[in-house]
Amino acid sequence: MTIRVLLADDQALLRSAFRVLVDSEPDMEVVGEASDGAEAVRLTRTERADVVLMDIRMPGTDGLAATRMISEDPSLAHVRVVILTTFEVDDYVVQSLRAGASGFLGKGSEPEELLSAIRVAAGGEALLSPAATKGLIARFLAQGDAEDNDPVSSERLAALTVREREVLVQVAGGHSNDEIAERLEVSPLTVKTHVNRAMAKLGARDRAQLVVIAYESGLVRPRAE
Repeated sequence: MTIRVLLADDQALLRSAFRVLVDSEPDMEVVGEASDGAEAVRLTRTERADVVLMDIRMPGTDGLAATRMISEDPSLAHVRVVILTTFEVDDYVVQSLRAGASGFLGKGSEPEELLSAIRVAAGGEALLSPAATKGLIARFLAQGDAEDNDPVSSERLAALTVREREVLVQVAGGHSNDEIAERLEVSPLTVKTHVNRAMAKLGARDRAQLVVIAYESGLVRPRAE
């Protein structure tokens, strides 16, 4: 299956560079380019994109608003958004996750990282670039919410089994299915089943959304560093 990629960035030079890189891969193709968020949303619909590489700062409708519009559209439930940002230590990172992005990547990342990010996002996995540590994400997610957890997220957790909660805690810690399986002494397939069930019960699009819910509900607390 070929991964259909949409490029959304207000800098034409960057879009051109990304297009050459993506189109060089046999399992993916660029299906459109957008210079602002509104155009990105429109092209995501018309070009049936699978993954959108979204610049967060664009004129008019920015990447954050565009990401939210895509994630809230039921007809685009299969679309995954990867935020591209110049400054990874930025509150926009968490806002993008809350808006429905599957993760984010720094614009200074290596070409191999960008290509891997597209494949990871297309596969439904959460994507956090190497520079974005779990502690950083935790601190951002806790800002303003540490004393007042989201009651909606907390209530939704009641639908989870004890094991599903345990798996959710591990997912929020940034662990892969194989790592979680080793920690909980179960098979990777069992972990995958629990993750999928937790996503369905919590209405999460992917693992990145599970991480957000875990922190906002208070199930997982950020570690002071």
